[in-house]
Amino acid sequence: MITTADRVAELGTVLGIWAHPDDEAYLSGGLMALARAHGQRVVCVTATRGERGTSDPQTWPPDRLADERTGELAHCLGILGVREHRFLNYRDGECADVDAEVAIARLAGIVDEVRPDTVLTFGPDGITGHSDHRTVSAWTSAAVERAATPHTRLLHAAVPARHARRWAGVDAELGVYEPGYPLVVEQDRLSIDLALPPVVAARKVRALAAQTTQTAGLIEALGRERYTAWVSEESYLEAERAPLVPA
Repeated sequence: MITTADRVAELGTVLGIWAHPDDEAYLSGGLMALARAHGQRVVCVTATRGERGTSDPQTWPPDRLADERTGELAHCLGILGVREHRFLNYRDGECADVDAEVAIARLAGIVDEVRPDTVLTFGPDGITGHSDHRTVSAWTSAAVERAATPHTRLLHAAVPARHARRWAGVDAELGVYEPGYPLVVEQDRLSIDLALPPVVAARKVRALAAQTTQTAGLIEALGRERYTAWVSEESYLEAERAPLVPA
């Protein structure tokens, strides 16, 4: 189990595959920053531009919000030191309607190009239960099986039981999860259970703050110190992959 910053080097080349801008920072901002600090290659893929991610569609119609969030994501990744990013350009909220074979083939092409040692994405639950998250998880699993080496690790973002207990009130108040979520994982099942060092947690918060349309209200509501504590852990579960077959 990876529990310390120095052991992030064990992940090698990292490919993160996510649904919306900010997913990558919330779930792997610290891991990406640490990997880049170790000199590792990090590539981030985002399925949509998050154009429906607002409670104020009058101020932020989809085209305008898509443009804004595109710039915010570039700023965020720059803070984390990530220089390689790809959009799939699917519509926010409509990933389940995409031809799955086309999406899987596109991701398999990226996997084949990048040759990652580690792929980070959502588990089948999508963390929050969001349909786009769950769909991206399914695409990624299929793409990894199709194009990755047998030794590539597929890791699913997870919510440890202790984190769910500590932050249940905040999560409910903010409406983070859909009904029935999160599906929590006990610590002994995790492959990564990382409490970010303070300097890395602060950098992650700066990166998240760059995605202003999504985080400004949350940071103001919680206060920066509490918000930092809320996002300062990153945890992953080893996904099951097809077993290696002896030659």
